[in-house]
Amino acid sequence: MEPTGVLILDKDKGMTSHDCVFKLRKLFQTKKVGHTGTLDPEVTGVLPICLGRATKLSRFLTDEGKRYEAEVTIGTATMTEDAHSEVVDSRPVEADAFTTEQIDRALQGLTGRIEQIPPYYSAVKVNGKKLYEYARKGQTVERPRRMVDIHRLTRTSDPVFAEGVCRFRIDVECGKGTFIRTLAVQIGEALGYPAHMSDLRRTRSGSFDAPDAVTLETLQALETVEERMRYLIPLEDVIKRWPAMTIPANRERYIRNGGKLNDVSLEFELFTVYNEEGIPLALYRRLDGTTDATVEVMLTID
Repeated sequence: MEPTGVLILDKDKGMTSHDCVFKLRKLFQTKKVGHTGTLDPEVTGVLPICLGRATKLSRFLTDEGKRYEAEVTIGTATMTEDAHSEVVDSRPVEADAFTTEQIDRALQGLTGRIEQIPPYYSAVKVNGKKLYEYARKGQTVERPRRMVDIHRLTRTSDPVFAEGVCRFRIDVECGKGTFIRTLAVQIGEALGYPAHMSDLRRTRSGSFDAPDAVTLETLQALETVEERMRYLIPLEDVIKRWPAMTIPANRERYIRNGGKLNDVSLEFELFTVYNEEGIPLALYRRLDGTTDATVEVMLTID
């Protein structure tokens, strides 16, 4: 029986997302494994991994919102905007440089829909090449500005002033495409200082939370694939995250052939179409500005 479902992995520090996929292929003895959006090697936390037929859903899970816990360091800026490269700018921060109220106002000012410029050391593509490819060659290129959504941004620790810098932790709920590294830099700019992100952990991806995640160490300690499969969220349960639409029996063949739906009454962008027996047939997406929807992927569960 092919392992199928979504595994909520608690990624360790020092591993790439591809490293995790490689190890899980061996642990579950299957080639059909895919992650739902990369986490940088030094970032820990929630990384949903799709196995078997659930890999069809990877791109939809990638687009969902995220939540992070991060540490912001005010006073130094780095090449990569995190703690893992050389300092490129610094300005000593005295203990009376700013108040906690000023920090909170800066965070409030960065809540909502904001503009970001992706870091040079990122996988964002410009002219068919990733930005980090330009950066590694010392080349400069105009980086695309883009709008991102910061749903919630709060300070979760008191600021600590020491050795010429100020550190505090934040909790961020954001939409897809947000760079927390860049957000840390923007917080520093709002306070008038260079800054970088000095620690990051993802605590939620979509509706998948950290308390439900499992580590590679735990999976490796189990002896069989069957034991590891207990940690998989079944495909049926993953599909339930989207709104549902039931079609009559005389429309089932049409749906199974990928037919377009017209005059859809649902207001949601993505929704699952079921037959009258409750079997999921396909995931559909509404067309922008219309009541029509087209099939994104067939989902029948055997």
